[in-house]
Amino acid sequence: MNTIVCAKQVLDPEIPPARFKIDPEAKQVIPPPGVPPVISVYDERAVEAACRLKDKHNGKITVLSMGSEKAADVIKHAISMGADDGFLLQDPAFEDLDSFGTAHVLAKAIQKIGGYDLVLCGRQAADWGAGQVGSILAEMLGIPVVTLACDVQAEDKTLRIKRLVSDGYEVLQAPMPCLVTVSTEIGMPRLPAGVRLMMVRKKQIPIWNAQDLGAEPAQLDKTKAHMEITGLSVPTRKTECELITGSTPGEAAANLALEIAKLI
Repeated sequence: MNTIVCAKQVLDPEIPPARFKIDPEAKQVIPPPGVPPVISVYDERAVEAACRLKDKHNGKITVLSMGSEKAADVIKHAISMGADDGFLLQDPAFEDLDSFGTAHVLAKAIQKIGGYDLVLCGRQAADWGAGQVGSILAEMLGIPVVTLACDVQAEDKTLRIKRLVSDGYEVLQAPMPCLVTVSTEIGMPRLPAGVRLMMVRKKQIPIWNAQDLGAEPAQLDKTKAHMEITGLSVPTRKTECELITGSTPGEAAANLALEIAKLI
């Protein structure tokens, strides 16, 4: 079976909080110097799901990533895990797109590749966390979508998907082609193989721009975006501590009870 995985490059979540900076005027995060971005943790689980299916059913895994030239490292990471190929979607028109614009670019790339049985995405991006692109992408491709998968199995042209719900999980069947968004509950991703790490180090990742994809300018028009960022700020944390005392332990306990009663 042929699987396409959509993977995003994000700021490394392990950076120290003191190094996390934003530009309030531009409403953008400032990447800290010397800290390379990484693959989104949810998308890495999607790559793992694709590799498990490939282990059982063979086939091909193609990875798509949209972003700067550094996003090629995301594709190389996925190939080192077991993916076969990938394409970098890079164009000035692709910068700062909302979920609908991003889904349009991915849909055009997937249609250009063609011949797929399954599209896998992370349940949400590890940076903005909107969780919209997968469902919008499925609508644009005209295929079924199942979200929050913690297990994906395939038999013939049917998928059996274990999906998380608020009080447990449910098991669904869906025909192929289908789009599935993968949650972290699917399990830890495999470590990249050493031989593959060496292989991908010098690999050239093909780049597709807006013209290559036949992307529609109206879909990339940021003045017509469905979402607008009105403000961006770093949350502040404030803690307060008050010592409750008394001349005796009993008096201290009574004073504490009085303070608690004020909060109820």
